Amino acid sequence: MLNEFYRQFKSGTDIRGVATEGVEGQPVNLTDEVVAQMADGFVLWLSEKVGKAPDALKISVGRDSRVSGPHILQLCTERFCRAGAQVLCCGLASTPSMFMTTVDLGCDGALQITASHHPFNRNGLKFFTRGGGLEGSDIEKILTFAQDGCHPDAADGGTVREVDYMSDYAKGLCEKIKREVNAEDYDHPLKGFKIVVDAGNGAGGFYADKVLAVLGADTTGSRFLEPDGMFPNHVPNPEDAVAMASISEAVRENHADLGVIFDTDVDRGGAVDSKGNEINRNRLVAVAAAIALEGNDGGTVVTDSITSSGLKTFIETTLCGKHYRYRRGYKNVIDKALELNAQGVNCPLAIETSGHAAMRENYFLDDGAYLCTKIIIKAAQLRREGKELDALTADLREPLESREIRYRITEKDFRACGERIIRDLTAYAEAQPDWQLADDNREGVRVSFDKDNGDGWFLLRLSVHDPIMPLNIESDSAGGVDVILNHLQAFLQTTEGLQL
Repeated sequence: MLNEFYRQFKSGTDIRGVATEGVEGQPVNLTDEVVAQMADGFVLWLSEKVGKAPDALKISVGRDSRVSGPHILQLCTERFCRAGAQVLCCGLASTPSMFMTTVDLGCDGALQITASHHPFNRNGLKFFTRGGGLEGSDIEKILTFAQDGCHPDAADGGTVREVDYMSDYAKGLCEKIKREVNAEDYDHPLKGFKIVVDAGNGAGGFYADKVLAVLGADTTGSRFLEPDGMFPNHVPNPEDAVAMASISEAVRENHADLGVIFDTDVDRGGAVDSKGNEINRNRLVAVAAAIALEGNDGGTVVTDSITSSGLKTFIETTLCGKHYRYRRGYKNVIDKALELNAQGVNCPLAIETSGHAAMRENYFLDDGAYLCTKIIIKAAQLRREGKELDALTADLREPLESREIRYRITEKDFRACGERIIRDLTAYAEAQPDWQLADDNREGVRVSFDKDNGDGWFLLRLSVHDPIMPLNIESDSAGGVDVILNHLQAFLQTTEGLQL
């Protein structure tokens, strides 16, 4: 059982904490001692997992651009080496590339030092084996080793080798584009394309120089490619409105054919087409589904719970696929896709509206660069047919209005409070004549309304990690969101434990 101190670091399937001073009220808790304990905990966990002694392990280590990354990387490298492991130091790297070191370099395990899109003062540890990312129970075991002060025995023979794996990873993306576009100028399949990249000063700047430019694309006008862990320009996050406005502006100013944007560690991506249409959230899911279902007729696409009704219609009617709406959380979505495939269901894609997209053809690895690569390949193929990328989603119906409200839970046992509210709301919804409970919902409460009662839907759910109940509302009519919210407010006013 984790104590209160170590429990604070568990963030789903990652470890996260405060690594740098600079934000009031957030003292550093990822101290050198704590990081060392966690690194030792990973060695012990990995040794058990793969059935090798610690001094027989091969472990890769990388980091994103945040300011505390180099120091934490050095600490972890020293602890792995102290246990006798062979350590491959990959330096600045994307999170997906670190998983790929278990495939291409034969590493038993990999560590990426990242806190995704979180502020500069935070950092964390994300682990992989050849089987993929860890489960929450694995993280708990690693933290338990750390909490209990368990260490692998010190051993001679540990080594550290610097490896430029990111260059090899980029070459792999280049070869994929060459092969699948199969242009007349085979080595320059993107010649004639203008594609701008916004890396948000994270780890994704390589994509402009080592992928697009190499293949002949004009990347003039790309933004914030230089790593800067203070993130001075905008939050590196394809879900963030300011970030998407930035890449949209870059596309317009440079008359680009396409713009791509990544989060800090490049496990998420988004795009903007030549007409300025943002390809993120529901539209990103639609594009990815259209690509993934090619050659997978009738295949199933697993998404998170907040996807729109129009997207479901697009997947099931336009693409003739199946839509499996599941729980929020990228690991939940990926695990469900793996489960369905194991049951014999043809499921080529798991994708969350946040931009985490994992394809079966790519180890079900959520990889923003791979996703953008697939989009670019499709854009090049469509151009040969005289079409633009937006032709893929011409039939996608998007809501006229949408809103998200995040209600804070005030009770200490926030999970019990949230689950009680969901039970009560389910019973309330069942008793309302004009409320239609979704029959395919697997998280929270999702209710649809006809044109006279808001012309849309709401979803109230419990956050995966935080004492928050997010409410998502969409409507196909002007003013419909407010109508639906008013319906729900009658119930919410009767609840206890929510800060309304």
